[in-house]
Amino acid sequence: MPIIAPSFLASDFLRLADECTMVNESEAEWFHLDIMDGRFVPNISFGLPVVAAIRKTTKKVCDVHLMIEEPGNYAEAFKNAGADNLCVHIEACPNLHRNIQQIKSLGMRAGIAVNPHTPVNFLSDILHDIDFVNLMSVNPGFGGQEFIPFTLTKIAQLRQMIQERKLSVLIEIDGGVTFENAKEIVTAGADVLVAGSTVFKDKDPKAAIARLKSIG
Repeated sequence: MPIIAPSFLASDFLRLADECTMVNESEAEWFHLDIMDGRFVPNISFGLPVVAAIRKTTKKVCDVHLMIEEPGNYAEAFKNAGADNLCVHIEACPNLHRNIQQIKSLGMRAGIAVNPHTPVNFLSDILHDIDFVNLMSVNPGFGGQEFIPFTLTKIAQLRQMIQERKLSVLIEIDGGVTFENAKEIVTAGADVLVAGSTVFKDKDPKAAIARLKSIG
């Protein structure tokens, strides 16, 4: 069964404590927290204080996705705020190996996010150094977008690369995950489903999480 990571970008920020309680009581394993800087992506979300506040509410994994430029300047701060996983974009990191080593030296699991236009073979020389890949199945920066179908091909390609090298790297799918496509995504080789609107906009979010969990 897949790991379910509700994306708090789609949560009700006026009821954030209640949303955290719901996810804590659900079958979800990860809290997915999207950080946007208005530079790498054309949007601004939330930052360190919100991550630190959410961290106080949960013992579950805080999966922090940095959609920002110069992520190395903030890695230690996000560790201090409570991140368990820290994911940086390959497109934002000209010295990617240095970024990954920094994240690991701080005691976090290191991930690389890949935009829809970026081939997975760009990960070839660093795949053995990371814990997970976040395959963006929408263009980063906004919630509520539709899943890009070609992502299924990229999942299969990445799964083959991981298996051939006998690695334990997880594949995380971020964007447009629904009840209708979750099974196909997991069958293609995904391990982690990031779901925002599908969870938080449902009339029964906890049941929505359970349904996604069972689909896999």
